[in-house]
Amino acid sequence: MLEPLFSPASVAVAGASSQPGKLGNIVLRKIIDFGYPGDLYPINPRADEILGLKAYPRVSDVPGPVDLVVITVAPNAVADVMLDAARAGAKAAVVLTAGFREVGPEGAAEEQKIADIAREAGMRLMGPNCVGVLDTESRLNATFMRGAAWPGNIGFLSQSGALGTAMLDWAEQVGIGFSKFASVGNKADITEVDVLEAWADDPRTRVIIAYLESITDGPRFMEVASRITKVKPVIVVKGGSTASGARAASSHTGALAGSDAAYDAAFKQCGVIRCHSMAELFELSMAFAHQPPPKGDRVGIVTNAGGPGVLASDATDRYGLRLASLAPETVAALRGCLPPTANFYNPVDVIGDADPARYRAALDLVLADPGVDSVVAIFAPQGVTEPYGVAGTIVDAARTADKPIIGEFEGGSAIDRVETILREGGVPNYRFPEQAVGVIRALGRYRAWQARPDDAAVGLDRDRAAVARLIAQARAEGMVNLADAKAREALAAYGLRVPQSQVVRFVEKALAAAERIGYPVAMKIVSADILHKTDAGCVRLGVADANGVRQAYSDILENARRYAPDAVIEGITVQEMLKAGKEVIIGITRDPQFGPLLMFGLGGIYVEVLKDVAFRVVPLTRLDTEEMVREIRAFPLLAGVRGEKPSDLSAVTDALLRTAQLANDFPEITEMDINPLMVYEEGRGAVAVDGRIILSP
Repeated sequence: MLEPLFSPASVAVAGASSQPGKLGNIVLRKIIDFGYPGDLYPINPRADEILGLKAYPRVSDVPGPVDLVVITVAPNAVADVMLDAARAGAKAAVVLTAGFREVGPEGAAEEQKIADIAREAGMRLMGPNCVGVLDTESRLNATFMRGAAWPGNIGFLSQSGALGTAMLDWAEQVGIGFSKFASVGNKADITEVDVLEAWADDPRTRVIIAYLESITDGPRFMEVASRITKVKPVIVVKGGSTASGARAASSHTGALAGSDAAYDAAFKQCGVIRCHSMAELFELSMAFAHQPPPKGDRVGIVTNAGGPGVLASDATDRYGLRLASLAPETVAALRGCLPPTANFYNPVDVIGDADPARYRAALDLVLADPGVDSVVAIFAPQGVTEPYGVAGTIVDAARTADKPIIGEFEGGSAIDRVETILREGGVPNYRFPEQAVGVIRALGRYRAWQARPDDAAVGLDRDRAAVARLIAQARAEGMVNLADAKAREALAAYGLRVPQSQVVRFVEKALAAAERIGYPVAMKIVSADILHKTDAGCVRLGVADANGVRQAYSDILENARRYAPDAVIEGITVQEMLKAGKEVIIGITRDPQFGPLLMFGLGGIYVEVLKDVAFRVVPLTRLDTEEMVREIRAFPLLAGVRGEKPSDLSAVTDALLRTAQLANDFPEITEMDINPLMVYEEGRGAVAVDGRIILSP
């Protein structure tokens, strides 16, 4: 629990100073000015009084108990203060001081020292290198931010102190309110997950928003976030999400995953709403803080200008929502209260000269229509309009509505006062139609997540011992790649269907294998040093007779030696030539934060070009696999188009689950591809045609 951090009965400021501009002076003054009602103790061995408060040389000299110690002293003095605070029985510490892990090995050692002190004393530690914590209910502002914060129902967690400070300053200017703020800094003890857990049951925090650059414990984050998001929304901006963070990888899956795919997948799987800018973060937080999620995707639009209504309609379609069809009774009632020149269908145009009464009448009718799930209220200021009156009617309607109402008042500084009226009434306002509709989409997706049925991770029958033997053999031989035959053997042990095949080292054996399997056959090089066989010219398909086998055998060996002269060639695979189906790819790569990452997408040789893939974090549920199959753009090809029968989607999800189980059982598997998985018509199954498994060194 982090109660002593956000709601302490007493606070000591170590490094408190009477000198303006000093960190210890700024923090102490912030605590006083914010109206903190508890006991407050400045700590400074060279002062008797600071800012009108009696000062003490050490925390242990304070006559009463101390819940929270805010530390502002130099980096080399922090450990001594922590030891003294521990002796005094302090329950929590916030280390604002910088100069630890972020500056190099010596700083990292000091950081570890203070973390050890906190752990041994049972004291929770925020930071170091953070800007502090703030709680508007307990009236605690233990930060050195320039502004403060309006009371509200949003909890804001930031991994960047500077960015958190800037955003709170901006939020204060526009009147966005917060329940709590936390800057986690270097996360020597308290992490983002600890803060999420602490705010999960806080009745004053309706929405949790966060700026994160990393997640310390991916699986724990997912477990905690999955619980919280069923109750309250968690909205995150993840910094460092571009492809420049991707690591080099030899498999298709590793090359496609990059640094961001795991975060994207993890957020989807645990219901976290992801934003891609701080502006979007605050756009959504305003809506989630005050408006209910819609019960469906049908959007009603009330406007006093045609153009913005058209743009909102376009955005509705573009964002996968539906423009609501108004009931005949609603249309008839609108005809009775609007001018003949108005539009009585959705979007409802009340005409530019509409006064507040006319606007309210139309808004009430649209809200009452059972076919409408949410409403965008658009207003474009014109010479004869009353924007303040219209804003008031929208606020009044929102107070009794059980559907979200999103404002879209257009204009610049002229509507600043209008925005204040809407914001104070709990109606978020946006300057453009697309923003307003985008917020409704986010609200709807969150409602869908809340309604998503809970589904347990799937456990499957498999032969773990067989795969363990294959890996042990590869280790004994100094190999890190299980290619072709050995990879298929591992896949078969986990219940995936594989084609008949045989690895041969002589052309006569190739002929015998082809006769046994039956023509036509496929032939491929077997070499851990040649992973991309097609690129090397080491694959022959549809080999129809003995002469073809001889020629293919010769060509494959020659191309292999030309492509990789030093490659160790184990032989050539002669394989059953399967009937054509839909080619998809399944893969695994191992993410440092979240563990095994499962990929699914369009297969074949173009997967890295088209990048039509979806990712999920392992372990996962059957519902997870069904969703990722439907997520790719090529899904209609699998579902059946132009009279084609649908593919066996059940076999695909089964193959995904079995691949995920294999990766989960063997942490030494760092990358894996099944490419292609040949998928046949519904009821006919799927076959893992080719595979490779890459082990950790």
